[in-house]
Amino acid sequence: MKQHILLIATILSSFAAGQTKDSANNVKTIETVMVNGKKALVERKVDRLVYNVQNSMLSNGSSGTEVLASTPLLKIDEDKGAVSIAGKNGVSVMVNDRMLNLSGAELINYLKNLRSENILKIEVITTPPAKYEAQGNSGIINIVLKKNLDLGWSGYLNTYYNQRTYGSFGGATGINYQDKKIKATVKFQGFDTAKRSVENYQIVGNESSFSRDERKDMYNGLGFNANVDYSLSDKSTVGVIYDITKGNIDMDIYSTQNYFTGNIPTLLTETDSKHRSPFTTQMLNTYFDHKFGDHKFSLGYNFYGNRPDTQVNFITTDLSDYSKETVRNLSEVDYKISSAQADLTLNFKNIQVETGTKYSQFSNNSNIEYFDLKNDHYEIDPGKSNLFEYTEKNYAGYISASKDFGEKWSAKAGIRYEYVQTNSFSPTTQSETENNYGKFFPTAYISYKANSSNQFSLNYSRRINRPSFHALNPFRWYSNPRSYYSGNPELQPSFNDNIEFNYIFKNKFSANLYYQKTTNNYGQILFLDDLSVTSSYYNYYNQDTYGINFNYTDTFFKFWESNISTSFSYNETQITKFNLIPKSGQSFYYSLKNTFQLNKAKTFFLFVNYWETLPSRDGNTYQKNMGSLDAGIKMNFMEKALQVNLSVTDIFKQSRFIGDAYYADNTQSFNNYWDARRLNVSVTYNFGNQKVKSNIRAVNFEEKQRAQ
Repeated sequence: MKQHILLIATILSSFAAGQTKDSANNVKTIETVMVNGKKALVERKVDRLVYNVQNSMLSNGSSGTEVLASTPLLKIDEDKGAVSIAGKNGVSVMVNDRMLNLSGAELINYLKNLRSENILKIEVITTPPAKYEAQGNSGIINIVLKKNLDLGWSGYLNTYYNQRTYGSFGGATGINYQDKKIKATVKFQGFDTAKRSVENYQIVGNESSFSRDERKDMYNGLGFNANVDYSLSDKSTVGVIYDITKGNIDMDIYSTQNYFTGNIPTLLTETDSKHRSPFTTQMLNTYFDHKFGDHKFSLGYNFYGNRPDTQVNFITTDLSDYSKETVRNLSEVDYKISSAQADLTLNFKNIQVETGTKYSQFSNNSNIEYFDLKNDHYEIDPGKSNLFEYTEKNYAGYISASKDFGEKWSAKAGIRYEYVQTNSFSPTTQSETENNYGKFFPTAYISYKANSSNQFSLNYSRRINRPSFHALNPFRWYSNPRSYYSGNPELQPSFNDNIEFNYIFKNKFSANLYYQKTTNNYGQILFLDDLSVTSSYYNYYNQDTYGINFNYTDTFFKFWESNISTSFSYNETQITKFNLIPKSGQSFYYSLKNTFQLNKAKTFFLFVNYWETLPSRDGNTYQKNMGSLDAGIKMNFMEKALQVNLSVTDIFKQSRFIGDAYYADNTQSFNNYWDARRLNVSVTYNFGNQKVKSNIRAVNFEEKQRAQ
């Protein structure tokens, strides 16, 4: 209770300080008008919110994850490998207007190695334009890097150590080179991480089960990236990017499972399991850009391959007679994604037009085998083994136009069409599923700047959320002989209609009012039947969500930079399948992000951040509050060439995932903690000509997200 009172007092004092300071010194204005030679820290464009990193206290000596964590409306969860936007279920990340084809732990590792010295601004796009994939009820984060006009070479060395229950470490080095024709960057990285995860799940009804998993998660590997950009002329550029990562995702799990009928125990078991999953991911991207006059034409080709081979060995013991069941589960999976696209941007005197086409092809071939140990030999169980083949082809085209109407009004509108052909086939069961469909996805924006202090905008978009490969694969992944989860080849995509109204005052305070309508939504449903716990994916609900986000960003007394965000939403859920109990209701999130400059030389900084999600309801679930208090110090030495960062995350261990799921015949409860509290130490040394920036470029490759 004392923590909440202190946090509320901090919010009120921050707003009060902002009003006092504003009345005394008008140091910032809106848009591109500059006072004291600086742009506003936050700006609003017709289709995005802009955070000018170069004007932030984090502009030197910070990692990409730290910069994004301090950006309005954004939240970073390194444990889940997630970057999110308030009011959105997911997010894609771009660099210089081209999609970054990374997600999860790969994305977090990339952002950690991105230096704030190279970042010009962060653009938060809550309603993506027609140019981008219609996939996902998500927004887009565009990281805009500083232009590199200097010739020569530069580099950096970085190492870090994290201490949770287990220690983790990693490092990276990069070399950048640029002359009049070539821009090149080569990076190497290595990492070895581990954490302790504890998950509790119980089902209470006529039949009940109680399970507990104590898990050691291990993730290690080596990575190499090469990025070369060559200028054919002043107007034409070609480039290639190659990235490869080889590593292992391993888990050691000790779990207990207790089953009851009424209050009478029927089966008590424990399972020791070891998951070993070596993987190799490769990405190849090529591109061509040509400028003619004020116009631009671009071509791109992308390929992604991922071949994780997983072996799971588990021994389950029946505690009533101590009999044992030994199982080996083998899986070979081959993901391949390729895409080709062409984009044309036409800049006329009074209007800008963007148009383009894209073709994408997905394939997923998997072979899953289940073996029982009998008489000291493993024998395959054909009923629990399966082959699965999945292909998907996506044909897309789009056109959009934007125009300024005088100094106050601006508008943008576009439409995207996507036609999809899918085929899933199981040679084991001889079952085949096909699904072909075409859909239009419109987007529209209008913005009005009333005066130098007030700006309004209204946006609309329609989106689609296609299932991941994992959610479509019908094979059963076993955690013990009586528990498994599987995909569903009959799973259909869901659709979202989004409307947003935005207001920004003096580029310090912003409000975002939105409505989302989701139809045919899907999720994972868990069942308990005859001592077996099973789960799969189903389309089972529609949802209407109403929400509002507030954000306030300012600098106080020249040494304190603060960002305060709140997000409130209310959803109404309609269950369309199964005997579930909808839990319509509200959710509330707030965050406080503070950076303090500790010396006049601007080389020592203190940061204190806190976020919390209050109890919320969504679908048929209820989630209790969770939060995290983070604090640390940044130190720069040797004319800012050497940077040392020290921080602690989740100081009070508040980042626990606790809640309930409601069914007509039972209530399911979960209580999970993924070792979020940790001590972080990192050291970075920059050498060479630091005006030579990294040649970092990504490509439009949103499809890769579905293979994670």
